[in-house]
Amino acid sequence: MPTKKTTIVTADDDAQLLRLIKRNLEFEEYEVFAASDGEQALQLVEAHAPDVVLLDVMMPKMDGFTACQRIREFSSVPIIIITARGQDRDKVHGLDLGADDYLTKPFSVEELLARVRAVLRRSRLSSHELSQGMRTTVTIGDLTIDFTQHLVRLGQRELALTPIEYRLLAYLAQNVDRIVTHDQLLEHVWGNEYIGESHMLQVNINRLRRKIEPDPTHPRLILTRVGIGYQLVTPPS
Repeated sequence: MPTKKTTIVTADDDAQLLRLIKRNLEFEEYEVFAASDGEQALQLVEAHAPDVVLLDVMMPKMDGFTACQRIREFSSVPIIIITARGQDRDKVHGLDLGADDYLTKPFSVEELLARVRAVLRRSRLSSHELSQGMRTTVTIGDLTIDFTQHLVRLGQRELALTPIEYRLLAYLAQNVDRIVTHDQLLEHVWGNEYIGESHMLQVNINRLRRKIEPDPTHPRLILTRVGIGYQLVTPPS
């Protein structure tokens, strides 16, 4: 039985760039579905349940931000936002809406493929990683992380986390009550090549807090250690 190909949905209203992206991804043996606007991208994601989604920010009918937000309502698929050079606010906004990574135009084929490989690697939590923790389940206050099932519950409610959010929380939970530095988190969750990308870490920590903290503006579980990193703490009994 043939192995199922890794599937990618890519969306951009620049027809020439879209063809270039599609051709290079297909050359790497990915199955690619191309869209020229956000609405079409959303339909393709719903129809094909891809392994990765690439979304340009500026598209007709539905922009990349709205498409990202809509996809996050029903899927945790890794999303890469494509932005114009110098638009740092777009990067942060995309990450805040649930994107896992970004690409800045103009980009090389090598950078495109590296980013795709990176999000795929992060989304596929290996059995080796799952077996590294001493415990299969960690409970911190009302929060329970089940490493074998790759599930997180807050009380009786299962939380919908993106692969990045899960890896962040899992690594903090494996080091509960210990301070984890910015670079340790970036290296473990994103990879060596992302060390120094502090805005990516900050945006995803904020996103995670909104899902697990009663009051994200006054966090009690994930604490900021200014200039050092973050600490997942056990709440007092």
